Amino acid sequence: MTVRIVLEGHTASYDDPIELAKGEYLSLTGREDLWDGRRWLWAVSPSGKDGWIPDNLITNIDGRLAAVRDYSAVELTCVAGEAVNVLAETHGWAWCRNSCGSEGWLPVRILAGH
Repeated sequence: MTVRIVLEGHTASYDDPIELAKGEYLSLTGREDLWDGRRWLWAVSPSGKDGWIPDNLITNIDGRLAAVRDYSAVELTCVAGEAVNVLAETHGWAWCRNSCGSEGWLPVRILAGH
């Protein structure tokens, strides 16, 4: 776990983001984006929630796409100067926990020491 300081505030983009459990099947819409040079795919979960997922989240199981690990697209709303614990990183985003215990993704580029 690494402590980093937030350089600029961030507000979560989605009210009800996509969440997937490891092994859960999903579908892709064909929509893609390159964000900071990393490939993101627009996916739909079995519950009908849709959102961006990193391209390394999926695998093909018997012709169907499935999540290789648990994933939540929850973003963390924070303010500049706030200290957060970085628990994981992928595709230019860091999974962080703030001092209140809330967790979510923040863009790595807004964290000191990136």
